[in-house]
Amino acid sequence: MINRTIVVTGASRGIGKETVLLLASDSKNTVIALSRDLDLMQQNFAHLSNVNSQRFDLNEEILPQAERIFSTISEVSILINNAGYLIKKPFKELTQPDFQKSLQVNFLGPVELIQFLTSRMAVKGAHVVNISTMGAFQGSSKFPELIAYASSKTALCNFTEVFAEENKDGNIRMNCLCLGAVQTEMLAEAFPGYLANTTPKEMASFVGDFALNMGPFFNGKIIPVSNSTP
Repeated sequence: MINRTIVVTGASRGIGKETVLLLASDSKNTVIALSRDLDLMQQNFAHLSNVNSQRFDLNEEILPQAERIFSTISEVSILINNAGYLIKKPFKELTQPDFQKSLQVNFLGPVELIQFLTSRMAVKGAHVVNISTMGAFQGSSKFPELIAYASSKTALCNFTEVFAEENKDGNIRMNCLCLGAVQTEMLAEAFPGYLANTTPKEMASFVGDFALNMGPFFNGKIIPVSNSTP
């Protein structure tokens, strides 16, 4: 039996919500669900005794929030950085605050959370899975008006490679999944009217399995997960 403590950000809706539900279906897992929308998480996961829902905003100071949430938690086996912020605007209309929030939520916040949790992830088989986008995958199709989102998620990809190299002799494995179109609220914002052929539940099944089982086989890899364009 393996008892895991698993952290999932962006857990209130879409892929994050479905990933929490999937992982919590195994009673040996304790899932810490993080999102700005605590009320929605409590509604979604009220029936699951092994889900600990906590308000967490990547656009606020990370350290005080993390210290509050993890004060009684000594070990974390898996971290899934699923949260993301998407703004769709032509480049000429993007403001510095637009870029700053995109970078904070999609890159700087996750990196600071990882930095905080490294001391708690000194367990054999620890795995960090960063969720990026096909729009950040080198050589993939790119789409207009998503510059702030794609650029900040690209930083997360590069960070994954460098972190893995710097820590290749340590316990933590880190990989990055670049997801294609999934029928989520974020997809509707980016591509109004587009219908994806992958549901959040289907993608969560892949993400959950990868997080649980693929750490021994991959490290520092940027992996495209898409069956369509976009």
